[in-house]
Amino acid sequence: MRSHTVVDSPCGPLTLVAEGDVLCGLYMHEQRHRPAEPTFGSRGDGEVFERTEAQLNEYFTGQRREFDLPLAFRGTPFQQSVWTALLDIPYGETASYGELAQLLGKPSAARAVGLANGKNPISIIVPCHRLVGSTGSLTGYGGGLERKRYLLDFEARPIPREVSSTSV
Repeated sequence: MRSHTVVDSPCGPLTLVAEGDVLCGLYMHEQRHRPAEPTFGSRGDGEVFERTEAQLNEYFTGQRREFDLPLAFRGTPFQQSVWTALLDIPYGETASYGELAQLLGKPSAARAVGLANGKNPISIIVPCHRLVGSTGSLTGYGGGLERKRYLLDFEARPIPREVSSTSV
């Protein structure tokens, strides 16, 4: 059974979607490929929403570089492999669609990687914003290029000294 809640962020309102105690969606307002509202289930609360909101707040205040949340991907096996691989791109770094395709053992699948990336159901936490064109150019982003630029610029900032090593 699905439920959802909406939280504020510097990127605008974020809709969090859970199946039980597992996060299965994080959608920005007016995001491309955003599912229809009725698929999100009823408004709810719960530990997964509390943990997600707390970790997003830590991320946006520069106190967290990696998320530690239970995630569930709903997509094709190829999409799931792309989304899982995105989790390995370090905070503050980028990779190209071609590099990710190569990493997945499918060197000619850069375009397919881009399509899968665009349908990432758990944005920010699964860092689809860290994929760029082969020249480093900003190419499409489901949340809009302004948000992609914001997230990349945000991650390029120096980390405050008071960040603990447990959240880095």
